[in-house]
Amino acid sequence: MLIGYGSIALFFLVVIAVLEKTRRADAGFADYAVAGRSFGSWFQTMSFLNTWLPGAVFISFAGLTAEAGVIGFYWLPYSLLAVVLMFFMAQRVHDWGRQWDLSTQADLLGLRYGSTAVRVVAAVIGAVSSFPWVVLGMQSLGLVFSYLSFGRVSPDVAILISIGVLAVRQIWTVRMGMRGVVISDMVQSIVAYVLGLCIIVGLLVWLVTNGHGLNQVPDSHFTIPGPDSAVGPLYLMSLVLTGTMGGWCWPDIFVRLFTARSTAVIKKSAVQAAPILFVFATALTLMAILAASLPSIADAPGSVWFITAGIGGTVLVALAGLVVLAATMGNVDANLQATGIQLTHDVLPRRTRTADGRETHAAKLTVLALTAVAAITATATIKTSSGLASLAILSYQGICQLAPTLLLGIFWRRGNAVGAVGGMVSGIVTSAVLQLAYPTSVPWLGGLTSGVAGLIVNTAVYVAAAVFIRSTAEEDARVASLFTGLHGASAEPPTAASFAGRPADGLPH
Repeated sequence: MLIGYGSIALFFLVVIAVLEKTRRADAGFADYAVAGRSFGSWFQTMSFLNTWLPGAVFISFAGLTAEAGVIGFYWLPYSLLAVVLMFFMAQRVHDWGRQWDLSTQADLLGLRYGSTAVRVVAAVIGAVSSFPWVVLGMQSLGLVFSYLSFGRVSPDVAILISIGVLAVRQIWTVRMGMRGVVISDMVQSIVAYVLGLCIIVGLLVWLVTNGHGLNQVPDSHFTIPGPDSAVGPLYLMSLVLTGTMGGWCWPDIFVRLFTARSTAVIKKSAVQAAPILFVFATALTLMAILAASLPSIADAPGSVWFITAGIGGTVLVALAGLVVLAATMGNVDANLQATGIQLTHDVLPRRTRTADGRETHAAKLTVLALTAVAAITATATIKTSSGLASLAILSYQGICQLAPTLLLGIFWRRGNAVGAVGGMVSGIVTSAVLQLAYPTSVPWLGGLTSGVAGLIVNTAVYVAAAVFIRSTAEEDARVASLFTGLHGASAEPPTAASFAGRPADGLPH
C-alpha cells in the first residue's frame, strides 16, 4: 500500500510542481479560456490524447474487449476517423476562432448561425452530456485506489479518496485555466501513454510466452454482430459512426482547435496523433483479448488491466494504477474546465461577459461549483454506478446530436439557425426516447443505436430547413463573409443590426 499510494503522491507532486513552475498571470479571458492560442504541435498532440483517451480505456474499453472479444476494436477506427476530421476542420475553425476571438464550441456556432438560441442550446447540450463523465471519472478512479491499497481499503472508501484527490487537483485547474490543463496534459500523457504502452507490450510478451496466445481465447471472442445477432447487423457500424460524429462535439475536445498557435500546428498534431492512437489502441485491445484466457478475468472483466498487471507484482500494479490516474486526471480536468467556461461564456447572463476580469472570475467560480456538484453526485451514487454508466451511454448518444449543426455548418453555407436548433432538439428527443426503450440497439432499425437514429432525424430537419427556409440577403452576405474571409480581424460582419448587442466580442446578439 505504501508503494501504491506513495507512487500516486509522488506523481501528484510532480504535476503540481510543473504547474507552479509554469504559472503566470492571465492576460485576459482568452488567455484563461484558450491559453492565448499559443501552443505547438506536441503540446496539442499530448493534450488531445490525454482528453481523448481517459482512464476508462484501461477499465471499460479493455473490460468490454476481455468480455466480448474483437468487437472491442470498434474504438480504434472511430478514433482514427476523429483525427481525420481534426485535419480537415483545422483551417476554418482556427481561422474563425482567431479572427473573432472565439473561446468555445458554442461560441463558434453562435457566430456561424448568427443566433443566441443556437449558442445556448449547443452549450447546454455540451455541458449536460459532459457532466456524467466527470462523475464517472471520479468513481472509476476508485478502482485504482482500491487496487493500490492491496485489500486494505474498501471500494466505497477508495471512491471517496479518489473524489478528494481529483477535487484537490482542481485548485490548479481553476487557477491556471486552459494553459494549466494543456501543460499538465503533457506530463500526464507521458505517464499514461508512453509508460502505459511499455506496460502493455510487456504484458503482451508475457501472455504470448506463457500459454495465453490467440488459440487459447474462446471462439466467441472472434465474432462480430451479423444478420442473425441479437443486437443487429448495423450495431457495430453504429458504434463507429456515433463515436466519429460525436468525437469533436465534446467541448473539451473541440477547444483543442483554439489553443494551437496556427492551423499548421493543428494539422501537424493530427498527423502525430494518428500513429500513436493506432499503436496504443491496437496493443491495449489485443492485450485484453489475450488476457481473456486468464482464469480470473471471466468473473471481473472490468479489472482486466489490474489483474493482468498483477503478474508483475506490487510495483507493476502500482505503475498500472499510475497510468489510469494520469489518464483520468487529464480527462476530468479538461471536462471541468471546458464545461465551466462554456456555461459562463455562452449561457450565463451577458453582464458577466462585459469585462475580461469579471468573466474570468465567473468562469473560475463555475468550475469550482461544477467540481463540488460532481463530488457530491459521485459520493451520493457510489452504490448506483451501473445506473450512471447507462446515463453516460445516453449522454454520448446525446452529444453526437451536435454533429450536423457543427460539421455541416463548417463545411456548408446553406444551413440556418432554425434548422440548427430544430435539428439538435429533434435529435436529442429522438435518441433519448429510443435509448430508454432500447438501451443497446433498435431491432426494427437493423441494430442502429438510438444516437444514429437521432442523427438521421437531426440531419433531415437541418437539411429541410436549409432547403425550404429562405434566408435574407443580409444573412447570406454575413455567412459569405465568414466563408470567404472578406473581413479583417478587427472588422465586424456586414449585419450590424444583428451584431449590435455584442460590441465586446463581435458575436451575434
